[in-house]
Amino acid sequence: MNLNLRNAIIHNVSGNNQEQLKDTIVDAIQRGEEKMLPGLGVLFEVIWNHADDQEKHMMLETLEEGLKG
Repeated sequence: MNLNLRNAIIHNVSGNNQEQLKDTIVDAIQRGEEKMLPGLGVLFEVIWNHADDQEKHMMLETLEEGLKG
């Protein structure tokens, strides 16, 4: 069986509105389960690929600050 995890994750959230996407992200973070990390990674990849340079810079600054703590 050839399962493409990235496509499965995108398929599962395609068509979700902002509130549903937020709930998915918050739930994955709150559960803290390792198995949720690939899904969050795919969602971040979608965000990154659709961000302009200014948005990417802002994300990197936020990430850098968050990792200092």
